[in-house]
Amino acid sequence: MPIKVNKTGTWYEAEQVNVNKSGTWYEVDEAYANVSGTWEQVYSSFQATAYVTLTSGSGTFAVPENANAIHIQYAVGGGGGAAGGADYDKAGGESAGAGGGSGAYISDKIFSVTELETITYSIGSGGAAGNQTANFKQPRIASPGTNTTLSGSITGTIFTLTGGGGSSGTGGGVQGPLRTNTAGTAGTATISGSAVTSGTFKDSDGTNKNVTSNTSGPVGTFNQSGNGAAGDLTGSGNCSGDNCQIGGFDGGDSYAGNISGGAGSPVGGSTGGLDGTRGSGGGGGGAQYGSEPTTGHGGDGGNGEIKYRFLKVN
Repeated sequence: MPIKVNKTGTWYEAEQVNVNKSGTWYEVDEAYANVSGTWEQVYSSFQATAYVTLTSGSGTFAVPENANAIHIQYAVGGGGGAAGGADYDKAGGESAGAGGGSGAYISDKIFSVTELETITYSIGSGGAAGNQTANFKQPRIASPGTNTTLSGSITGTIFTLTGGGGSSGTGGGVQGPLRTNTAGTAGTATISGSAVTSGTFKDSDGTNKNVTSNTSGPVGTFNQSGNGAAGDLTGSGNCSGDNCQIGGFDGGDSYAGNISGGAGSPVGGSTGGLDGTRGSGGGGGGAQYGSEPTTGHGGDGGNGEIKYRFLKVN
């Protein structure tokens, strides 16, 4: 319920409210109006804080005085690593690494918090690639990404974004059988906090805006969250015939497809699977082309992240 003033027949929303005390004008921190016997806030001077980006580790921070909401511009769990490729002796085929899965995500979501409470965070890390070399490079098992979490000392758990699963290649032998390739699984989002989907706030530039105007996150629309994506794998991930060439598979995209996963090692290329970024999965390694120690390696998963700011939503 914003304060409005009438100027020559036109109503304007007040961006600042002042009172005169003993000849000096002071800006009002908060203003209330009595509506049918209930006092409701109609004005707040609190402006949105600057964004803070967290890319690793864990810790705490405090909700500022007068803030009642935290805007998560983006957050994601760690991406899963990818398995490297494998070649054999007389198995009748070769194997490529499947892609790692991506972490669950949030994009432009606002949650209620309590002023001055302590917020605890943990940022997920990307899973390591699976590039074991024992037994002619078997097995190759990549690590999953870890979880990104946020909780309040009063609010309780706000969200848990699990990391993407790592891909694997298991069960193969030097002279057969060909191994079983498994793609990394998608991370899952558990949203426990109370989402704010309506109301207005004063932005950092001093203008009043609707909460739905927050669309600057990776997805590009307000109030988005969801699971990650599984890594890529076509068929068995094995090619037929000794010394056949096969490229690695891409890692799962993060943020609902808006951040690409690490690319799999391309046939004829000079690289192995590439690392994921921003919670996406690593790309798988290839087999039987180029320099095997290079092209056959899988990529790491992308690290998780959180970017946030505080608001006063009316």
